[in-house]
Amino acid sequence: MSPHRLRLIMALSDATGETAEQCAKAALAQFGDGDDLQVRVVGHVLEEAALRSTLEEARRLGALVVYTLVGAELRQRLKELAEQLGVTAVDLLGPLIGHLTAHLGRPPLAVPGLGHELDAEYFRRMAAVEFTVNNDDGKNPHNLPRADLVLLGLSRTSKTPLSNYIAQRGFRVSNVPIILDHPLPRQMEEVDPRRVFALTIDPVALMNIRRTRLESIGMRPDSDYGDLRQIRREIGYANRIYAEHPEWTVVDISRKAVEEAASLILEIWRGRFEAAPGGPPAPAPTGPAPTPPRRPGQAKARRRPTDAAPASPARPARGARKRKPRS
Repeated sequence: MSPHRLRLIMALSDATGETAEQCAKAALAQFGDGDDLQVRVVGHVLEEAALRSTLEEARRLGALVVYTLVGAELRQRLKELAEQLGVTAVDLLGPLIGHLTAHLGRPPLAVPGLGHELDAEYFRRMAAVEFTVNNDDGKNPHNLPRADLVLLGLSRTSKTPLSNYIAQRGFRVSNVPIILDHPLPRQMEEVDPRRVFALTIDPVALMNIRRTRLESIGMRPDSDYGDLRQIRREIGYANRIYAEHPEWTVVDISRKAVEEAASLILEIWRGRFEAAPGGPPAPAPTGPAPTPPRRPGQAKARRRPTDAAPASPARPARGARKRKPRS
């Protein structure tokens, strides 16, 4: 434990408290890691007595209170009590609700927990997670054309963590391992190429990841799996596959967190498939589709040189790029 006293943030809510907790943690991330920081969730606060009890505890512990309350009366009462007790309390939701009320021209429903109800969207996400788990690491290749997106990559290029993270947002994901000198499943030819995201990584970064994995399971880190020369051969093989499919989107995950890589992939996917306001609906994954032409003004992407493939000039595009076929 740090010698400094514990810094406590109390995330108060009239529902689960998840939103307040995540906002607090997102802000705390800007201050680095520390064992002197704690976020405590206080959920389902619906009455003044619970408000007062929580704020009195916050005063006793010297805690900062952040809160998400949808009811205007309860929010106002919290502000009054916090001022009386000398507790700093930050309203995370009220100002946004106020601006939305003015922008939309109608009052809010003021019903706690609406973002967590068991509606059609919830069950869609659960179905996406189930699909993704059942189609992990090349399982059930006959389902590849049914996926919203397909991830390809070598072992330890974050295929499964990325798949699971994206599935939590309601997308059906299949991921397929690339194994040296083994062909991809034939069903890949049935997948809309715009839905395929091919993962690549720096050879040394992959070596370090693999060696850490080998050590964690009690194996020698200098085996072929963690050997840099072997890894470069694997990356070269993957690059040759990607070059044969220039319509796939190549995403370099080197030094990217799962959340960052997933955000990039989903941004590209949504730009292709989600309908603009007033536009036609987005197409569903039903099988092969023609390769879309390059949009006017879209930069031509180039192959990035690697240690395992012939080099050519490269121009990165926000971490993702399209590969041109070799001449």
